Amino acid sequence: MEETRLQRHVRAPWRGLTLWLLGIPATLVGLWFITVVSMITSFVGVLLFPSSAMLLRNQLDAYRVRINRWTDVRIARPYLPEPEQEPGLNGMFKRFIALISDPATWRDYLWVLTDPVVSVFTAALPALLILYGVWGYVLAAFAGDMIGHYGGSDWYAYIHVTEGFGRDTGRVVSTVAVATACIALGYLIGPKMLTAYGHWGRALLGPTRKSELALRVQHLTETRSDAVDASAAELRRIERDLHDGAQARLVAMGMSLGAIEHLLDRDPEKARLLLAETRASSAKALHELRDLVRGIHPPVLADRGVGDAVRALALDHPLDVEVSAELPARPEPPVESAAYFAVSEILTNAAKHSGASRVWVDMRYENHMLRITVTDDGRGGATLEGGSGLRGIERRIGTFDGVLALSSPLGGPTIVTMELPCALSSPKISPS
Repeated sequence: MEETRLQRHVRAPWRGLTLWLLGIPATLVGLWFITVVSMITSFVGVLLFPSSAMLLRNQLDAYRVRINRWTDVRIARPYLPEPEQEPGLNGMFKRFIALISDPATWRDYLWVLTDPVVSVFTAALPALLILYGVWGYVLAAFAGDMIGHYGGSDWYAYIHVTEGFGRDTGRVVSTVAVATACIALGYLIGPKMLTAYGHWGRALLGPTRKSELALRVQHLTETRSDAVDASAAELRRIERDLHDGAQARLVAMGMSLGAIEHLLDRDPEKARLLLAETRASSAKALHELRDLVRGIHPPVLADRGVGDAVRALALDHPLDVEVSAELPARPEPPVESAAYFAVSEILTNAAKHSGASRVWVDMRYENHMLRITVTDDGRGGATLEGGSGLRGIERRIGTFDGVLALSSPLGGPTIVTMELPCALSSPKISPS
């Protein structure tokens, strides 16, 4: 649920204080890291360096997660791909070289050194102002008298807290006014300071140009492999369907026609029965071929686009499916095909596993993204773990740099959201 403006102002100071307090364990991990670095000339240092670097990375992932969740700034993990693990000393040295030569490793350490100071003046500042204001209220209520009674002396902003403080109405009122101003200012600047801290985090904890390119190459390698695997699996499915379906029927039809040739003169009645069976087999073979073609690229998808193709899916679906498609024009054909089959598989999964009675499909084009949301009112509990169909869909749309998000609490509803970056290639065809 999206936060209101008031909620952001109320929560931001304490989120900033949380980020500042994260510096305590991060500093301890940083001290351990630099201790290991000081031993780098020995075998012990080489042996411990990978584990200390990974410990530091895991600690700083906590910052990235919270900054991504609490601010409008997005920070991706910046680390270069590690080499494949190999047993023995050779593998250990390769991993050591990869980690120590990764600029992100040293940017992490720079973060640990500088963040305690930077966070005080950005993320933690609003909460500290609020706490300072609360201390002012405490002074005005009773602590000021206690300090003066025991012969102490203190300053609250420009106000001198000494003996007789509580009897000096002017100083008490000034203290309350300053305290109120500090609290109001803390809540007022909270979101801005948190966002400023997020930009600081992205500067050090985000990827550099080099790591962005390396991660991009890794992503493209993985998606290319997924695309090749998906294409191979699709070819095997087509071959199997042809072999077990239409091909077997055509072979049987050929044998039946051969038998009919021999029976035409001797037993015309039996030949007539075989002809009727052959005609029925030909109709079934044609139906199977049409289903196979529809599974490769449905004619309605080619003719009318993904919106109408999904509506056609909904008409034949056993559940009550409501489709809303707001597409000003047609996406590129490969994206249309990937989106269509993704929705088709999600609807099939909903019918088989969800226990739902209704499904809602929403398709729209926003910010150069084809965004599709499929919601059902089933029992929930869907997951991306293991070899689920959703993981296959995620890999399929990943070929187009698409992403899939799943929300499926126990008891439902299940919401699957897909986003595929694309351009619109041709005007939408209006129904005739």
